[in-house]
Amino acid sequence: MIRKIGTITTMVGLAILTSPLLALAQQAVGGPPEMGGEWRAGLIALAANIGIGIAAFGSALGQGRMAASAMESIGRNPNSAGAIFTPMIIGLAFIEALTLYALVIAFFLQSKI
Repeated sequence: MIRKIGTITTMVGLAILTSPLLALAQQAVGGPPEMGGEWRAGLIALAANIGIGIAAFGSALGQGRMAASAMESIGRNPNSAGAIFTPMIIGLAFIEALTLYALVIAFFLQSKI
């Protein structure tokens, strides 16, 4: 029961943290647009760097697992190499594209400093 409550709490917390509504928050009424100054710039830089790190780490894990599975499959059945190789390359390209999207988002965040 406690494990179920912990799982639900974690899911709700992640849903709140990944909510796009936090990104659309408005500035306080009457406050200057650069409110927060040094803290805001530092947190944006930190978010961009952590985002790139997570994206690169996830991409490396995904590409490693995909390549290992493909090589294992080809090792078990060498005649299927042609049928496995092309989808593997396409999958690797998609994984790499997700990392590049994270890089573009990090550049957008850096331009807000």
